[in-house]
Amino acid sequence: MNAIALPAPQLRPLDRLGRPLHDLRLSVIEACNFRCGYCMPADRVPGDYGFDAAGRLSFDEMETLVRGFARVGVRKLRITGGEPLLRRDLPALIARLARVPGIEDLALTTNGSLLARHARALREAGLRRLTVSLDALDPTRFRALSGDRGDVADVLAGLDAAQAAGFSSIKINCVVQRGLNDDQALPLAEHFRGSGHVLRFIEYMDVGTCNDWNRERVVPSAELRERIAARWPLVPLAPHYRGEVAERYRYADGAGEIGFVASVTAPFCGDCHRARVAADGTLYTCLFAAGGTPLRGLLGEGEAALAERVAALWSRRADRYSEVRGAERARNRRRVEMFLVGG
Repeated sequence: MNAIALPAPQLRPLDRLGRPLHDLRLSVIEACNFRCGYCMPADRVPGDYGFDAAGRLSFDEMETLVRGFARVGVRKLRITGGEPLLRRDLPALIARLARVPGIEDLALTTNGSLLARHARALREAGLRRLTVSLDALDPTRFRALSGDRGDVADVLAGLDAAQAAGFSSIKINCVVQRGLNDDQALPLAEHFRGSGHVLRFIEYMDVGTCNDWNRERVVPSAELRERIAARWPLVPLAPHYRGEVAERYRYADGAGEIGFVASVTAPFCGDCHRARVAADGTLYTCLFAAGGTPLRGLLGEGEAALAERVAALWSRRADRYSEVRGAERARNRRRVEMFLVGG
């Protein structure tokens, strides 16, 4: 993308474990049209949740926020939700954020159900990368996993539309749960082999407190990788950059790339350089944070004031939940819900 390069930021904070702040995940809406059990289960979250526009940052506030984060070294920005395509006029926001000096990589994560109608506008606005969540290919299984709200055909149509609009190498994320959808791994791998897209399998995580996480439902990435490699041999690939969350492999027969995110069995907290901001402007310095810091009140003071506050907050960060998951104090504490911070 044609982002304007910044000189070295005035503030380049390191947290207490020496980790810089490079990535920002910004939620634009807390609402979602699905009710996936591991994120926003229907029996815990009302159907009208997150549609109150008054609680969300405006586009002006979001642009100021992103400009402030760029001042402290953020170069990668990912738009999340909820389901971000529910946010009205989202391409207009994308166009504004694509022009923020210093932002070199602008991506969006979506469940894909609304992508067919928005893909071209998003591309023309300056979005360059897409990640689509897809937990099953079987229509009946997919519908059940989405809380009886989703149609896998809509997601596949969205992928086709995105590719036609010029998005290449789209990432497909599948959260794997033993006994629920682990039998979908091979069909998914077969479907996306040779497509140019990158399928990634993610271990089921204990994000939030409303998804009744049970470690017995975690399928270790190593186990899943062995299943797939037994059918289609895999060759390991080097990471694109330090802190990349997925272990990358290519098919030995040249049919493309596949990835595995072992967030439970092989934690990668030591290289985590991501911050998350919810749609209401609350900053969370960890996916498993017990609480956050409201930033909305600072946005009226401008990007420089925001940058100073973010740098101070980041310098006090010591989060490493996945590495201490087994400790009693970690298991029993409250954690921010996934649908607030976009995973």
